[in-house]
Amino acid sequence: MSPACAPRYNGFVTTQEIHFGTSGWRGIIADDFTFSGVRRASAAIAQHVCAQKKSPTVLVGYDRRFLSEEFASTAASVLEAHGCKVLYCSSATPTPTIAHAIIYNKLDGGINITASHNPYDYNGLKFSGPEGGPALPEVTKDIEKRAAALKDTGEAPHEIVDDFERIDPREPYFAQLEKLVRFDVLKKAKGSFVCDALHGCGAGWLDRILAGHGVEVTELRANRDVLFDGAGPDPSEENLAPLKTSVLEKKALAGLATDGDADRFGILDGDGSFLQPNHILGLIFDYLLETRGYKLGASRSVATTHLIDAVARHYGVQVYETPVGFKYVGPFLRADKIAMGGEESAGVTIRGHVPEKDGILACLLVAEMIAARQASLGEQLRDLFRRVGGEFWPIRANLHLAADAQAKLAERLRKDVKDFAGRHIARIDRTDGLQMTFDDGAWLLMRLSGTEPVVRIYTESAKPKESQKIAEDARAWINQ
Repeated sequence: MSPACAPRYNGFVTTQEIHFGTSGWRGIIADDFTFSGVRRASAAIAQHVCAQKKSPTVLVGYDRRFLSEEFASTAASVLEAHGCKVLYCSSATPTPTIAHAIIYNKLDGGINITASHNPYDYNGLKFSGPEGGPALPEVTKDIEKRAAALKDTGEAPHEIVDDFERIDPREPYFAQLEKLVRFDVLKKAKGSFVCDALHGCGAGWLDRILAGHGVEVTELRANRDVLFDGAGPDPSEENLAPLKTSVLEKKALAGLATDGDADRFGILDGDGSFLQPNHILGLIFDYLLETRGYKLGASRSVATTHLIDAVARHYGVQVYETPVGFKYVGPFLRADKIAMGGEESAGVTIRGHVPEKDGILACLLVAEMIAARQASLGEQLRDLFRRVGGEFWPIRANLHLAADAQAKLAERLRKDVKDFAGRHIARIDRTDGLQMTFDDGAWLLMRLSGTEPVVRIYTESAKPKESQKIAEDARAWINQ
């Protein structure tokens, strides 16, 4: 092993850009995401953590995607070559578990090889700091700058070794969940649940902890399939068709799904209907305030439902708005200002937990909520709308654009707008992209994705048809 922080920059055969988007650096395998890029990103991360502490310890984990373990071994080898001590996950590990392991073991950071919910041909690299959450922009910008400065020396790549100290972070993570979830209530559920891992690394985690507490559960798609049924491990309504079939056949209380790295959730009611993540966030926030006695608020991204705001008003607590990206939740969590941090992209964490999305926890809280209230999720949502005095129907759509069209749109989003498709704009918010709130409280957000070549359209109003109309008007505006 070389001395601590020694600058060994060998093996970088390309000068491809390393860019950390909303949640890490991602790209298409063998095109944008390569072994050379992983070596360079890992060397830059090693430089960064060594600048913070002499001989730091870094955790390396990975998901079930194609070549994930090989990319992880490459990253770990580079870290060791640059003076870091490496702890290596003994098997494919969920992102929230890695976050917990960093905090639990008091580590100096972690590299996670994962592309989360992205299509099967993607992979990615996430870096988390000692707080366990996704690195903030000032950290990732430093890493990007260091990576850009690394040059190909023509030397052979780092030798890949396989003698890292291995850890299994499962049991400490399960112990953490047992502090947060009322399993005594959950196991009294009058029925069973179906868990769908979508071939991701959540397999053997959600179903295992439920079964271990006496809950009847069936697991789907637990085997590794690097093609993810030819689609991707995104727990969208379309991808959960097999879960719907099983829920109906089993007459289960609900279907509980996690994405490729188990940081996101997907929920089906007992009748097979898909619950929007935004609605689940509102239900979880309401349930936490009702049952935990918290007098705390919530953080939500600018793209997330205002149902959370309505719940907050109902209980007299505060909402903190953030840009898109779960990395912005951590400061509020550490300051003990929030009972829940949520993002519309099926991301949630709660007080006392990690500053990272946790799809396993979300599914457990939904199951607990069903058991406690003895009512379907649809019934609970209708009751929540009644109690907060209004309905909230969000829509999210993606529009793929060529690079030149993205650049033009970015410029348009920065310009002043006074009205939109015949609607008067009551308020403009540029926290992240362009958000317009109309006189009736409906709103539209348009922003360029930080992880994919798309523009994201978010709308919300009190009626589903009106939300759809605003989204259609947004598509037309973008294509002008």
